[in-house]
Amino acid sequence: MKYALIPAGLLALTACSFAPDYAPPETTPPAAYKESGDWRPAAPADTAPKGEWWIQFGDSDLNALEAHIAADNQSLRAGTARLAEARAIAQSARADLFPHIDGGASADRLRRSQTMRPKTLPPIYNDDKLSLDVSYEVDLWGRVKNSVEAAADEAQASAADLAVLDLSIRSELATDYFSLRGADTSQQVLEQTIEADQAALDLVTRRHQGGIAASADVAQAKAQLELAKTQASDIRLKRSQLEHAIAILVGVAPAQFQLPAKPLTGEPLAFAVGQPSTLLERRPDVAAAERRVASANARIGIAKAAWFPVFNLGALIGLETSYPANLLQASSAIWALGPGALSQSIFDGGRIQAQNDQARAAFDEAVADYRQTTLSAWREVEDQLAALRYLESESVTQSNAVEAQREALAQARYRYQAGIVTFLEVVVNQNALLAAELTAADIHLRQMTANVLLIKGLGGGWQGNGQE
Repeated sequence: MKYALIPAGLLALTACSFAPDYAPPETTPPAAYKESGDWRPAAPADTAPKGEWWIQFGDSDLNALEAHIAADNQSLRAGTARLAEARAIAQSARADLFPHIDGGASADRLRRSQTMRPKTLPPIYNDDKLSLDVSYEVDLWGRVKNSVEAAADEAQASAADLAVLDLSIRSELATDYFSLRGADTSQQVLEQTIEADQAALDLVTRRHQGGIAASADVAQAKAQLELAKTQASDIRLKRSQLEHAIAILVGVAPAQFQLPAKPLTGEPLAFAVGQPSTLLERRPDVAAAERRVASANARIGIAKAAWFPVFNLGALIGLETSYPANLLQASSAIWALGPGALSQSIFDGGRIQAQNDQARAAFDEAVADYRQTTLSAWREVEDQLAALRYLESESVTQSNAVEAQREALAQARYRYQAGIVTFLEVVVNQNALLAAELTAADIHLRQMTANVLLIKGLGGGWQGNGQE
């Protein structure tokens, strides 16, 4: 009874912990986004799935590509494996909360020392043993408890890392896809330009053959055509590289993947962005950074516990005999029970103090990383809000510029055919129109890309999209 009361009393002390009381690091979110403009506030549904946000763009090809990510993207598979590893580490740490039981068996042939052997025992004998050894660390100072908490926090951070990776890969796929479709739009513009340039070259050649146009006009028309063909080839190169990048994202060798050409259509989405404070609840990278702060906080408790002694309870039960035939008899039973073994570092050359300093520095680093992550999150949203706001204005003015330049080119062609100007004026206006059309296509692409990056910056899609 006396020995039984000792572990019972020690177990009552296991709630002790030297880890500081934890609270997420303080941040000061702005009241509203600076670049929000007319975007309306929203009440985020933080528990609602933020998954298939790309469906809102209404592009069946994009939807089909995104469907391959979960199963076929190798980076995401690696991230899933890292999460499984982190959860296994957490489970391993949790095992220290329970007693460890080890089984053993031995069969030895021994010879006793003549000076130690009682004369009643034979000099050579057998020693056969079956045993169960039980050991348990009494967690007086919270070392085990904090180790479990730190590992659990790391596992949660790993889960958030996987969410970050998933969102990043899907966003990258969407931006690459829109870039490819933007290249298709540019290619369409250049093909139309090449047709117009070929027609202009044919016209100038006929006029030159008729003695109306100078040979310089023919050279200019031909140069204009060849330059357009050069640009078209460069766009095809860019498209091929984007197609290869998309193939890798969906887990397919580039040689086995192809997307038919289709100009970029669709328009940027209009949706509510919420308040800056809600961003901290939605962004998986912010969640991962916060969990790592919690883990570092628990590791401070682990480091402090090293200043105090470690107490282990032990017990043994088994069977031992010199005669194998008697091994399973009750008379062969053995047992041992002790109040425990105490160990304490006396001198370590400053190791424990250094480990405490390391734990505190790691905590300070995690706090700074968390705050930097929140600042970066707010910046990313502000950047894309500003981009969408200004690109919308650019889209309108650039459309007007394209229409005006088309009219200028038509007038230049009419003036040239009437013999009022040289072909140089036509070339200048052709170049200006091509540049204006390509710029309009680029603005449209940048709008779609900014839309994707805004969704990524917000941590996923909102419910109840709309704009006032």
